[in-house]
Amino acid sequence: MAGKYYLGLDSGTTGTTALVMDQDWNVAGRGYKELTQRYPHPGWVEHDAMEIWDSVLYAVSEACRKAGIDATQLRCIGIDNQGETVVLWDKTTGIPVYNAIVWQDRRTAKYADSITEKYGNMVREKTGLMIDAYFSATKIRWIIDNVPGVREKIKEKKILAGTLDTWLIWKLTHGRVFVTDVTTASRTMLMNIHTGQWDQDILDALDIDRSMLAEICDSSHIYGKTDPLDFFGTEIPISGSAVDQQAALFGQACYKPGSIKCTYGTGCFMLMNTGDKPIYSRNGILTTVAWGLNGKMTFALDGGVYVTGAATQWLRDGLKIIDSADQTEAMAVAAGNNGDVYFVPAFSGLAAPHWDSYARGTIIGITGGTTREQIVRACLEATAYQVKDNLDVMKLDANIPITAMRVDGGAVANGFLMQFQADILGIPVDIAAVHDTTPLGAAYLAALAIGDFDDLDEIQAKWKLERSYEPKMSVDERETLLYKWHKAVERSKNWAED
Repeated sequence: MAGKYYLGLDSGTTGTTALVMDQDWNVAGRGYKELTQRYPHPGWVEHDAMEIWDSVLYAVSEACRKAGIDATQLRCIGIDNQGETVVLWDKTTGIPVYNAIVWQDRRTAKYADSITEKYGNMVREKTGLMIDAYFSATKIRWIIDNVPGVREKIKEKKILAGTLDTWLIWKLTHGRVFVTDVTTASRTMLMNIHTGQWDQDILDALDIDRSMLAEICDSSHIYGKTDPLDFFGTEIPISGSAVDQQAALFGQACYKPGSIKCTYGTGCFMLMNTGDKPIYSRNGILTTVAWGLNGKMTFALDGGVYVTGAATQWLRDGLKIIDSADQTEAMAVAAGNNGDVYFVPAFSGLAAPHWDSYARGTIIGITGGTTREQIVRACLEATAYQVKDNLDVMKLDANIPITAMRVDGGAVANGFLMQFQADILGIPVDIAAVHDTTPLGAAYLAALAIGDFDDLDEIQAKWKLERSYEPKMSVDERETLLYKWHKAVERSKNWAED
């Protein structure tokens, strides 16, 4: 088939997605391969980096097959990755020295706590992050300290360390290209967001050798070409790279300060474009790099809600009052109202703006007449309330007016939730026509680098709206509901303090 085709590659936590887009930026083919989740000890989460590499080749092959093309017809490749997950490998053999340690992994929590008092302020100022096991730096340190022979090989300059973008680009180019982009580097806790380079003070504090780390580049940049030996016998430019949530922000065409997207999954991840200067939150929201273009960085505020889709999963697997998430929309509508039942899903504490790790899940307002439909409705409403709380914090921090929120992820299919979200926010909620916004954003970045887009305005024009939910709720009703929600949140706090 004639025409231009673009590949977006999403190296995610649960699996790898490949998206082939045609010249009109419609989805031509999609491939997916699930990844094995490895839990060697409580709180530890690992992936096999070689399995990730194999999953890329499988997903790309499937996407091309469904698009009716072969890989030689691809114009370029953009990659987005799961962020803080990190792998160390032998640069001579190409073999990882240990499994990739996943962003969710908590094995380095005590180490992170132990260095917070001494280095916390420095790290916050230089990186926009708080010291936490979440980020790549402490994971790199753990592998150096715990895997035999690694320290010696580092002295011999034989070890490379990288996030999954770095690993996959290195593999795709047969070890010729060793790079990362500014968004992914900003999630390592090692990059100075003011300079866009690795920060020597932090490297010295954590005793990490700079020679292990990749060159930091723009998010839209021709890094190199695939090696025919490794990628279906062809050379294709690899020209876009970003962290998944930042790629989604780009894919949602949130190019102006104040534009915001929210991805609904296990939790909710909200990013707001704040323009060309980093804004430091007074309320615990992270400061991060949105993307790097033409040597300049755009910044974002990054807010996460711990439990949204996971609460629906608990209704299914824990309480067993639903058989599938697909039922929840009809049940919520059938409930009519929530019967003054509020569900605070603080299963592992509350994040911004409450920041209470001792809070616990609460369902309050139950009477003898409460139905399972009302509990399901309260669960969905809790997602919308938590997103509202995060958005309010971002508005305070950024002092930028918000006119609409663009959304993606599995839960956007739930019409009740999306309408309630618009009602509680008091602004429109816009669903993009392409739901896979992370690989779409990566593909946009790649196409921009090779000159198939002239500027961001041209990409903005490609963004297609599937549906917009306009707020219908009165201000009085919204304020009453939010008052009761916050009252329920207060009831959930400090429960596990002892």
